[in-house]
Amino acid sequence: MNARLDSFSYDDAIVRKFLFATIIFGLVGMLVGLIIAVQLAYPAANFGPIFAFGRLRPLHTNAVVFAFAGNAWFCGAYYATQRLLKTRMWSDKLSNFHFWGWQAIIVAAAITLPLGYTQAKEYAELEWPIDVAILIVWVAFAVNYFVTLTKRRERHIYVAIWFFIASIITVAVLHIFNNLAIPVGPLKSYSIYAGVQDAFMQWWYGHNAVAFFLTTPFLGLMYYFLPKAADRPVFSYKLSILHFWSLVFLYIWAGPHHLHYTALPDWASTLGMVFSVMLIAPSWGGMINGLLTLRGAWHKVVEEPVLKFFVLAVTAYGMSTFEGPVLSIKTVNGLAHYTDWIIAHVHTGALGWNGFLTFGMIYWLAPRLFQAPLFSKKLAETHFWVSTFGILLYVASIYSAGITQGLMWRAFDETGRLQFPDFIETTMRLMPMYWVRVAGGTLYLAGTVIFIYNIVMTWKRRPAAYDVPVVTAAPLDLSTPEPHAPAGTGVYARFVGLGWHRRWEGMPLFFSVMVLVAVAVASLFEIIPTFLIKSNVPTIASVKPYTPLELAGRDLYIREGCFNCHSQMIRPFRFETERYGDYSKPGESVYDHPFLWGSRRIGPDLAREGGKYPALWHVRHMENPRSISPKSIMPSYPFLLTNRTDFDGIQKRVDAMAMLGVPYGDAINHANQMARDQAALVAADIEKNGGPAGLADKEITALVAYLERLGTDIRQPAATAAAPAATAAATTPAPLKAGGN
Repeated sequence: MNARLDSFSYDDAIVRKFLFATIIFGLVGMLVGLIIAVQLAYPAANFGPIFAFGRLRPLHTNAVVFAFAGNAWFCGAYYATQRLLKTRMWSDKLSNFHFWGWQAIIVAAAITLPLGYTQAKEYAELEWPIDVAILIVWVAFAVNYFVTLTKRRERHIYVAIWFFIASIITVAVLHIFNNLAIPVGPLKSYSIYAGVQDAFMQWWYGHNAVAFFLTTPFLGLMYYFLPKAADRPVFSYKLSILHFWSLVFLYIWAGPHHLHYTALPDWASTLGMVFSVMLIAPSWGGMINGLLTLRGAWHKVVEEPVLKFFVLAVTAYGMSTFEGPVLSIKTVNGLAHYTDWIIAHVHTGALGWNGFLTFGMIYWLAPRLFQAPLFSKKLAETHFWVSTFGILLYVASIYSAGITQGLMWRAFDETGRLQFPDFIETTMRLMPMYWVRVAGGTLYLAGTVIFIYNIVMTWKRRPAAYDVPVVTAAPLDLSTPEPHAPAGTGVYARFVGLGWHRRWEGMPLFFSVMVLVAVAVASLFEIIPTFLIKSNVPTIASVKPYTPLELAGRDLYIREGCFNCHSQMIRPFRFETERYGDYSKPGESVYDHPFLWGSRRIGPDLAREGGKYPALWHVRHMENPRSISPKSIMPSYPFLLTNRTDFDGIQKRVDAMAMLGVPYGDAINHANQMARDQAALVAADIEKNGGPAGLADKEITALVAYLERLGTDIRQPAATAAAPAATAAATTPAPLKAGGN
């Protein structure tokens, strides 16, 4: 036995930094969420272009996911890891680089997203320089973390660390492969994937960003802080092992269930559904393990606000991880997809699971980090009940809104016609529910303000100088062999007894490799057929690349966040084809970098928008939507009629698309002039029909050109469809319509 003891101290300064970042960005993210909730109920609250819904919505999601939840994870992980491994983090410099680098990334996101710089990918909107910065900061975090594992003074790594390891590894894999892109400028890029393949990669990333940024790391926090707060051991070690490995292996398959009934091959979404349904077992295993950890301590839940937060958080985890698999079932998805039901589901997890677990963790941490008693247990209790009531109002109203939407969209009257053919009829039915959501969000935010006040007042009670306890522990002695199962127990008994896993816990590098293998095998099984089997994405001869002006218009559409409200993917349901036109095909989006199928319909689908209305209609609609539809909740975009189109930048965008394999013929050499020529035609058509003059060099003409193009390729006559692909799209502007329906 090694008689030598090491003396060291824990780095709690880094934990305090992440704690303050968590509460600051939590307030910002929730405030922006409340603003966009108001904008949906009261469109006059859109103050464009920067403070319009389309630009603020990704700011809200990024602030809550990566700023609030991300900082909360890092806060808890730095505190728990040092104590579980009985060692200080390997490098204070890397810890601080991680902190300041992450905050710089958040600030960069807060600046660029409202300015319209976005990749248009859910949870991956940030443009390429910020993506590179994320990778650098993440590598620093990972190096610091894994080297710390090698410096540990405990042989075995505890269950919380398993979840942290899986999160660090998988988030890196997801981030790298989903964000591969060709830069066009300092803050503009195009995804290397297109259409179906881009959609698959995005939801492989998007679903697993939720899994490995909002679920697994917070399970790690649960496994550490809940037993600490309850002063009870985790209910079941074996259940922890089953929970961890089944979750890590199964979760990564589930992403394609977001793409049921789309142009994605059916086998992929079906496979995603199967694994999603299987996820119920490990997810509920984790919930049961958490709640049963409180056995014998339920009287404490009544007395301690911290445990109340933990109980509600774990319950919300169970609810959302049951609902997720249910929503993945195709028949349920057919009703729920594109509706507010999905929004309610997401917020049950974000507000209930992530939010309440974070609140409980910080309430537990604050007295220990600030070395002062919590300012007010009564305020913590008040916070719990105010925010709980806020969640209930929020999700009840939005679940109701989602089901209402789904049923109204698919309703037919006794004559066989759509009962609600005008999309705005459904929108108006939701207005009372949207206001209830605002009330619920206000209550949740009010609870958060109470929380911040309580924590700040606790911080003010801190001593003049923090006491830094010196900890002693024996260094890790790896010369002593790992104990094996008793002789004669047999291989089966050893496996069931999970002695093999106990040995893995003493080999963190091997453990990490096995996590990577589990994630990689599941990913490659879906990715390889999607990318290597050409017949999975059949082409359509009549589908041509966007003209240079249409490409510029598409980029404006992305800049204004129109994809946040409008889908471009008609599903093969009668109620959709009656309303929007023929269902969408895989080959329609082969030149779309990125894909814009959308995940929500606040407005109607636009996949067949081209030719439905004249160019002037689109001008009036963008200038003031209420001039076309008095009850519209869409923001106004009058600045598009005065902002000048960046014709000089169009050539670079066409060149980048050509690098990605888009057949751009003559446009490779004359993109600027071709865009100007088509803009002149669009502007002349607008003026001829009574619209404003002088729009040829304005952004509105590019956007109109794009909208007028949507869906027209597959409606072309057969003779036109046979035209040479390389030249027809590059030289012929989209059809201009003088009339509409």
